Amino acid sequence: MSRRRLRSSTVVLGGVGILAATLTACGSEPDRRCVDPVTRKELPDYECRNSGGSGSYYYGGKSSNGRLSGGSFDKSAVDRGGFGGSGTGGG
Repeated sequence: MSRRRLRSSTVVLGGVGILAATLTACGSEPDRRCVDPVTRKELPDYECRNSGGSGSYYYGGKSSNGRLSGGSFDKSAVDRGGFGGSGTGGG
């Protein structure tokens, strides 16, 4: 029996589909940054990951002079942009 070889166009199209699905999945979460809940000053990520840390995750918004605004501490309150969408975020 002879094995059939995949055509290069089939491989390329499959790769493009996987790339598009990956970009869509990755872009569906809002930006998340660790901040001081009182001052909204950005903190190192370990301040939010450790149970004894002083930070809270802040979703979306933008940073100006090291402080965040325009987002929320409630993840569900922030729009999820996704691929081709308009998220709230960046900085």
